[in-house]
Formats: sequence, structure tokens, C-alpha cells
Amino acid sequence: MPKPVVLIAEELSPATIEALGPDFEVRKVDGTDRAALFSALAESDAVLVRSATKIDEEALSHAPKLKVVARAGVGLDNVDIKAATTAGVMVVNAPTSNIVSAAELTVGHILSLARRIPAAHASLSAGAWKRSSFTGAELFEKTVGIIGLGRIGALVAARLAAFDMRVVAYDPYVTSARAQQLGVQLLSLDELVAESDFITIHMPKTPETTGMLGAEQFTAMKPTAFVVNVARGGLIDEVALHGALVAGEIAGAGLDVFTSEPPAEGGSARALLDLPNVVVTPHLGASTEEAQEKAGVSVARSVRLALGGDLVPDAVNVAGGVIDPYVRPGISLVEKLGQIFAALATSPLTSLDVEVHGELNDYDVSVLRLAALKGVFTNIVSETVSYVNAPLLAEQRGVAVRLIQDDVSDEYRNVITLRGALSDGSQLSVSGTLTGPKQIEKLVGINDHAVELPIEKHHVVMLYTDRPGIVAVYGQKFGQAGINIAGMQIARQAAGAQALSILTLDSPVSDELLDDVQSAIDADLFRQIEITEA
Repeated sequence: MPKPVVLIAEELSPATIEALGPDFEVRKVDGTDRAALFSALAESDAVLVRSATKIDEEALSHAPKLKVVARAGVGLDNVDIKAATTAGVMVVNAPTSNIVSAAELTVGHILSLARRIPAAHASLSAGAWKRSSFTGAELFEKTVGIIGLGRIGALVAARLAAFDMRVVAYDPYVTSARAQQLGVQLLSLDELVAESDFITIHMPKTPETTGMLGAEQFTAMKPTAFVVNVARGGLIDEVALHGALVAGEIAGAGLDVFTSEPPAEGGSARALLDLPNVVVTPHLGASTEEAQEKAGVSVARSVRLALGGDLVPDAVNVAGGVIDPYVRPGISLVEKLGQIFAALATSPLTSLDVEVHGELNDYDVSVLRLAALKGVFTNIVSETVSYVNAPLLAEQRGVAVRLIQDDVSDEYRNVITLRGALSDGSQLSVSGTLTGPKQIEKLVGINDHAVELPIEKHHVVMLYTDRPGIVAVYGQKFGQAGINIAGMQIARQAAGAQALSILTLDSPVSDELLDDVQSAIDADLFRQIEITEA
């Protein structure tokens, strides 16, 4: 019987090939040569890539036997996940391979800014000896503000604490107990930017976090403050940053990522490169030999699992493994319920119950617990969330998780509910089901409000006191802004009590419009939800 073919499309470490083992026929191709790639994919069961090889719909169309695409790294910009999912191809990556490298690069940028190392090097290399021109600052007893206290943020905190720095952080999804474990003081974002001497950001890039550090934040910072971003381009408003640096509102910036990579001539990122108080690197967060080897070995192991028919923890689009076909459609539904839950939470999560009701009780549904955690953390941590690190993320945050099953489901064949306790003492639940021959994913409950609405990409959820005219108010405001309402549900328990409106929109809504509508209807809860496809 012929061995499965594993295609290596870019240079990978010998340890990666060794991790694959003897059970596969390993072939190599230059992934940037599209014709050669297409030819090689025709007989491949798996393909391993880095960042140069593009696995898109066209490439997948030449790969009738392909079962898994493995990206030896964190980012997946060169892999069309939607097209792969449609083709039934699993996509895996190495979500934790670069966390130490990224944390260390952050510290490197902070030290480079504090001691002006790049500028001093350039001056001395040019033949000058200007010691007095490069007076720096100590980290000792300074305050470092970490925005995003996920795995990388926590590693940065541990390393900078060794410099005897005061470490403060802003992360709305981290409990005070977790922060205390890390020796970190939690502050509001406004407090952090005002008090910090160094600010480093480690957030995922979402509509809410894009431009998170902008003109307002730079104005509030100390004129001696430094800002560092090795996470995602766009988290810092580059135009506002340029203005703040030129005006002397802040002292300097260290950047490894940009909105346009490489920075385009005439763009906002390119203008930053010309400033003397900016230290830049060309997206080197994962560029260490150790990180590259970890990534290669990690995805090689995932390929072995995938081709062996086992559960693949690092799969980003499907769980893989021995999962009953009756359970499998619920994975995507539960991931989306997790995203909705996280978007509606008013404070950090402390415990989560994943309740499975109905006929699913007859099957092994343990994967749905993993899917729920993956969904909850997808848009609130900076690292890529997978089935392997989602439980770890919960453990790090002190979140207790239970899987609860019973065969009682009165209205639907199956209902899955995520029910959680939040640190402010409140509770939150969201419920969903799959209906009809097409297994349409529907949201059927939020707390005590019963609804039935297909889950789409863009939703707005509003909770307000029921009274006449509310629908007309928000309908008019969305209409005037050119936002089309594609569907809606309103639920209430009694006239004049709290009412819940859920809207399906054709496009996202600006923060300004959301604030305007929330103020107009005096909503107690107002959230925009954008579903990230698995």
C-alpha cells in the first residue's frame, strides 16, 4: 500500500522532517512556483508551508487528495481557510510556537528605546563619538503598561518584573485574581496610558481594537512615554502616532508590525520610518531559530494526527479525528455561540457550563466543550486560539469549565447552551440549535429571552425598557447611516419590562453610530457582534 504523500513547499528544519516519521513519502517543491506547486499538489495528501506559499482556492482545485494544509507558524494570511473548509481540507498552524520570541522582541524594543541603542550604533558606525547625545533612561522603578494580558503579555510581565519595574495592565477579560497571580495591577485603559512610562500592546486585531491607541491616548500619555507594538499592525493609529512623535507628545515608539507590510511609499507606516525617535523591525516576532523549529515540529505532529484520523488540537477550521457525523455540525455552531457569549459579557468570565440537551446526549460531545472555549477566546486574546490552547487559556484565567449533558429538549431536537458566571456577580447564557435539512445555525436564547434567529456575520444586541417607538428610533438611525437591517427579533417577558432586540445587519456599524443609537434608546446593554468564521 503506498504511503501518504506529504509535500514540503518551503524550507523547513530537519527536526520537522524527523517529526513526520517514516510513515509518509516526503516530497519537496518551490511553493512560489505556482505551476510546480499545482503539479505537486495533484498527488499530495498534506502540504506544509510557511508564509511564501499561497494556498488559495485555485491551488486547492489542483489538490483532489489533499486532507490537510499545515502552516509552520502562527499567521494564516496565505491560506484561504474558507476555501479549504469548503473543500473539506483541514488547516492547522502552530499557535504557541512564537510566544517566547514575541515576548523577548518586545523587551528588546523597550531596551532599545530606553537606551537609544539603534541610534547610537548608527552614529558610531558612521565614525562619530557622541556619548552625550545618547543619554538614555533606566527601566528600574519605571511603570510598564501592558495592554492585553494573554500568554505573550504575561510573559512580557514576568520578564519586565525582573527589572524591578512596576507592571500594570489593561485587559477587560482578565480577572483580578489572575492579575494578582502574575504580580500585575489591573487599571482602566485611561489610567494605564496616563501612568505608564512604557506601553506595549498585545491584543487581537478586531474592529474594537483597531486604532485602540490613537490621538486621544497619545495626548494623555507622559511626554517621556514610549509605545511598543509587536502584535498586529493597525492596533496603533499610525497617523496619530506620527503626529504625537513629531509634536513631542510622547518620546518614541518601537514597531515590528504595520498596517501595510512592507510599508508602502507614501503610506502612514512609511512616514514613521523616517523619524529619529522610532525603532523598527520588519515583522520579526517569530523570526528566531527556536520559534521556527517549534512551529515546524508542531505542524508535523498535527499532520500525523490528521492523516491518521485522530483529533487534531491545532486545527483552525475543523476538529478532525473520530467525531460522529451527527456531532460535527455542532462544532461551528458552538464556536459562534462562544463568540456571542464573549461579546455580550459585561465583565471577565469566572466559570462556564457547556450544556448539551437532546439527542446529542447519546454521543461523545466532548469536542463541543473545546469548541465553546475556542469561540469564547477567539476575539479576546492576541494569540491564535485552537482546541489545544483554549483549555489552557481558561485555566490561566481561572475559568472553571464543565460539560453538562441531558436528553431533555422541549422545543428542538437539540439545544446547546453556554451558561457562565461573570466577575461582577452577574450570569449570562446564550443558546443555539441547528434546524432543517440544511442544518441552519440559529441563536435561540439570550438569558431568559427566547428568540430564533439565524446566526450571521454582523449582529447588534440591545436590551432596553420596553416602550412604544423604540424600533422606529433605531430603525431610522441605522437607515440614515446606510446600514441595512436584514433581520430582527424582539423578545420580552411582559409589557413595559425589559425587551431584547437582536438585529442582523448587512455591514458593521461605526462606534459613533452605536453610541448615538444607545443614547437615543437609553439601552441597558448594547453590543455589536461580529462573527469570525472558523
